Amino acid sequence: MAQYHSTRALAPTYTAKQAIRRGIAADGGLFVSDELGDTAIDIETLADKDYFELAREVLGALLPDYTADEIAACVDEAYRGTFASDEVTPLVPLKKAPNADGVPTFVLELFGGPTSAFKDVALQMLPRLMARTGTGETADEKIMIVTATSGDTGKAALAGFADAPGCGITVFYPEGKVSRVQELQMSTQEGGNVAVCGVRGNFDDAQSAVKRIFADRELAARLADAGVVLSSANSINVGRLVPQVVYYFAAYAQLLRAGAIQVGDAAEFCVPTGNFGDILAGYYAKRMGLPVSRLVVASDKNNVLFDFLTTGTYDRDRPFFTTTSPSMDILISSNLERLLYFASDGDCELVSSLMASLNESGSYTVPADVLARIQEVFGCGWADEDQVAAAIKSCWDANGYVIDPHTACGYHVLEELPAAPNTAARVLLSTASPYKFPRAVARALGLFCPPDDFACMKVLEKATGTTAPAQLANLQGKPVLHTDVVDIDGMTAYVERAATTA
Repeated sequence: MAQYHSTRALAPTYTAKQAIRRGIAADGGLFVSDELGDTAIDIETLADKDYFELAREVLGALLPDYTADEIAACVDEAYRGTFASDEVTPLVPLKKAPNADGVPTFVLELFGGPTSAFKDVALQMLPRLMARTGTGETADEKIMIVTATSGDTGKAALAGFADAPGCGITVFYPEGKVSRVQELQMSTQEGGNVAVCGVRGNFDDAQSAVKRIFADRELAARLADAGVVLSSANSINVGRLVPQVVYYFAAYAQLLRAGAIQVGDAAEFCVPTGNFGDILAGYYAKRMGLPVSRLVVASDKNNVLFDFLTTGTYDRDRPFFTTTSPSMDILISSNLERLLYFASDGDCELVSSLMASLNESGSYTVPADVLARIQEVFGCGWADEDQVAAAIKSCWDANGYVIDPHTACGYHVLEELPAAPNTAARVLLSTASPYKFPRAVARALGLFCPPDDFACMKVLEKATGTTAPAQLANLQGKPVLHTDVVDIDGMTAYVERAATTA
């Protein structure tokens, strides 16, 4: 049975259920398993399997202490009837792909779930996995999910955990630094176990504070006395990360069924990412046997990952930019720590020292051999605000296809980078509905933008012949239920109050 341990120490070890329940290791590291890749997925049979079959196979390999019946129940509860497409994550061909040179290019639509963002794929699954982590010792223990969001994770987590038995959820978001639609999605959330709070600061401030909350042993002791344990819905939680691995295999299966590739052909994936979880799932898929020619990191103006992947130095001490792609406005990419562990052949001492350096001085530099291993797999690029807007317009003009600003970062990077050698198909992961950011998209298309975002939705619908998802369009009339705002140093008290009163 696979054992999970911290990226910063080989002991203690935990089962997958224990790792999911804890969320983050006691030393601040992220849970990893040295058995990643020991079980390969048979790509010869991918084309014959639907999303549900693939999810059962991939999750069963990564979370082996869950029974087959438990995994099957989780998959059905998470995905059956909850996504707009039977494919769950459908693949859409681009008629005129950017810089393709004959390589067919597709968009993987990850936003068909209940909150119109890719986070739904994992956060419809995580509560089901979490619900099955209890044992005789923890059966009466309440789990308080504490999460910082840069925009999309918050609502997706709220939608997954609202009124979930035995759970409460507290979501922090950077006040004024998410889109109006994203804010309304969170502030109108119903549920007796839900707390939503703005934070005076940016996402990195909030995420760092959440990590400190998890490491606060005095807080943990007080909560334990109240029968509460903290866990996370961010992609630092391995139960949030592993469901994302499935859609890489699902994309490949759809390419096979479409006749775009043959079994064994390599695909390139371009992924808009800030916290590095979405693209790390692609690395997991590659380790599990998926033929991947390259994983391309697409950043916005907060291009800390681009600088790291090109120089080997990670430096968070730089200007923070608020952009039209707020879910990527991140300077501390937490999941990169997992990649550092695997790229260094499991050198916990190195990872621990790098993270200490990041915490103490704001930067670190990886050894040359570690950087070389990373660069063998990962490419990178980034887009400034003008380039994001131009990419939205370019994609619409060339393909009649509307993309959001995060996806546009990836589209621009594809325009700039030729396909990697031996690439049979390119796949751009589309992480959110354009209607989550109607003002930015409408402006990029040269449309008149009324003052109200919901009026912008109607303008966008009329101009493009597309339709806003009902769960977004209907936000306009919903009452705001959450108006709390705190400073960074008030987050711990807020969590304790929510955990002991919900």
